[in-house]
Amino acid sequence: MSTEPETTEEAEPGALGAAAEGSTPGTGDAPGTGDAPGTGEAPEAGDAPSTSVGTGGAVAAEDGSETTEALAGDAGAGTEGAAAQRSEAEAELAAQRLERERIERRKAEKRGPISAGTGLSGTAADLLAAVRAVESGEKPVVTAFREPEPAPRGTVPEPARRPRPVSAPAAPPSAAAPAARTVEAVRAVLTGGGAPDGLAPQVVAALGEGADGQLREDPWQLLRVTGVRPEQADGFARALLGAECGPNDERRGRALTVWLLEQAALAGHTALDAPALTAALSQRAVPDPDEAVQSTLAEGEALVFQDALETTAPAAAPARDAAEEDDGEPEERPVRVLVGLERYALAEESLADGLARVMNSVPKGDGSTAEWEEAAASAGRSAAELIRTVAGHALVLHTGGDASRAETAALLRAARGLGLRAWTATHTTGGHDLRASGQAPADRPDGPEDGTDTTVATLADLLSGAEGPGRDADGALDLDLLVVLDAPQLDVETAAVLAESLPDGARLVLSGDPGVLWSAGPGRVFADLLAAHVCPQVASRTPDPGPVGELVSGVGIGELNQVDAPGKEVVIVPVRDAGEAVHRTVQLVADSVPRAIGIPAEQTQVITPGHGGAVGTRALNTALKERLNPGPGRFGGFDPGDRIAYSPAPGRTMPGRVVGADADGLHLDCSGAPVVVPKERVEHSVRLGWALTAHQAVGLRWPAAVVVLPGDAAAALTRPWVYTAFGRAERHLSVVHGVEQALQRAVAEVPQKARTTRLPALLRAQVPTAG
Repeated sequence: MSTEPETTEEAEPGALGAAAEGSTPGTGDAPGTGDAPGTGEAPEAGDAPSTSVGTGGAVAAEDGSETTEALAGDAGAGTEGAAAQRSEAEAELAAQRLERERIERRKAEKRGPISAGTGLSGTAADLLAAVRAVESGEKPVVTAFREPEPAPRGTVPEPARRPRPVSAPAAPPSAAAPAARTVEAVRAVLTGGGAPDGLAPQVVAALGEGADGQLREDPWQLLRVTGVRPEQADGFARALLGAECGPNDERRGRALTVWLLEQAALAGHTALDAPALTAALSQRAVPDPDEAVQSTLAEGEALVFQDALETTAPAAAPARDAAEEDDGEPEERPVRVLVGLERYALAEESLADGLARVMNSVPKGDGSTAEWEEAAASAGRSAAELIRTVAGHALVLHTGGDASRAETAALLRAARGLGLRAWTATHTTGGHDLRASGQAPADRPDGPEDGTDTTVATLADLLSGAEGPGRDADGALDLDLLVVLDAPQLDVETAAVLAESLPDGARLVLSGDPGVLWSAGPGRVFADLLAAHVCPQVASRTPDPGPVGELVSGVGIGELNQVDAPGKEVVIVPVRDAGEAVHRTVQLVADSVPRAIGIPAEQTQVITPGHGGAVGTRALNTALKERLNPGPGRFGGFDPGDRIAYSPAPGRTMPGRVVGADADGLHLDCSGAPVVVPKERVEHSVRLGWALTAHQAVGLRWPAAVVVLPGDAAAALTRPWVYTAFGRAERHLSVVHGVEQALQRAVAEVPQKARTTRLPALLRAQVPTAG
């Protein structure tokens, strides 16, 4: 079975700059991820768009049926037109674009020459000198440094809060004509270089108008297309440039530098250490990596940063020599030189500014101290601590398992009782169903008759305006308290938009389980905030109940314990090979669990490490459909009643069921919300959903879960993966076990892989007095 990462869903950061044994420079894997997009499997629902390409000098499509266009790759790209009805993904991207334009304008006003770094030498000094050359005008400033046109921040009217079917708007005919001409021109260039002309639309999307001229001038710009690898771009360049093409070409060095930074972002990094970046360039046969990085910085395609390193003074430092004491020169503080893409640099800086503004603003005076204390006294122990902390602070971190959601529910009830406009934001639509944890206040006098909580929305809908309280006259969210559940799933760009959207005086509570897998996008916002210690933290003391909760709690601290399960709450099913794993999985879902546990097949979720291979999601979904809902797949491969996983945007998965299809597209029911997926997007954004990966399942829970661990999945297992997968089960967990001792070793020895980010240093600079 293949357990390769599929772009954002399965990508995990690795040791940058470390070449695989026996690899040839220029053909190794991307830094920070075991497999780059395009080398393994096509993306599934919930994965970031990726194009599979072949190997060798010419670019070739690996699997036409699985190749995914870049539908929503750049969250800052926005949407075209102003149609009255927009799809969920387009609405989200439009809102994020508006916020980022404002963020960039504010950053441009504050941007100035770098004054630090006089003590640097060697590569670090060269990198810094390159940036100063741009700032002083010695080298031209490219488009990347131009300020965007001002966009007024207007009021967003409060939308209807009931979900309704939406479809993607068609592009205006006037805009389509020039794009078609550009696509045809790019096709000709691709054909001339031996690349498949099917990549033309993606090249135009990446490079814009004039893409054909850009490719002729710099063939390595083909690397801007998701899934294209350096060796394929090299072959394309050789075909176009002939004898002029060589590994020392400055254009190649710049393109590879940007490509490596983009691959690192797919693995979760927002920046790379300069030595790691130059080492990775050396692996790609770049003769002078330092010069390649300097050229990239000079052209404005990347930025360089210096972050002070935290130093701990020894308990008994030796006395200095008199000569050293009389020297008079202050001791230089060690710094870390990082290189990153501008979009993530702006996002992290904006997030740090926004959080500092939230922390430094005075919370709105709704309710006296005595009233808050009265509300806390009526709550449980952990809930009372959370209520008291939120009463006096604008930003609070709340950690705990699924059972801890009862504490945030108590906080929301207390806040609403004091007159605060309080909202809850979840990662997925499945998070709306919070009845079991007490999150949804069914007894609210202003609630709907069906008991649905109208103050719960997905974070994407909240920011886009599809749901939520609407915006005030200043464009900020019209609320007093926001509780964000599943906070570990916040990537740095979404978190920056969230922080910028909060009004002054609002309270923000980020709540989540720090043991689960991190966000699909770059950054580790929740973990960075916990590590920075810039705001109060409340740890839940409420354990997850039952044998499943006991097992998951042990995994969280690195222990795989045997638990007493008198009601067969936890069952281990050993298997010897892939065929037996598939057979046992289908048997468990379709027969054993419904018969012995009483949980029907539609409430049981299968979770496996990868998409491809003999026991990946594709193989398991095929077998489960054949048993549970056989049919010809007359609606684009789907039949009514099929369980599906719908991905409206990269990194987000909405489980649902196929209702039907018509001329408008495929009709889905996603947690009670009707969704219409246009037929041209079905292939790229909808997959069968009886089996998911742990990355797709995070933020959701089912009455029963079947976790499949085939023998060849051992290398993909980590403690957070096991913790996340096992924790998706509420009442019953079956483990199809074929990895022998690898499971216990992963739980005990393989923690979450590190990500390189700047947020902790930025936060400490904004809040220097915090402990």
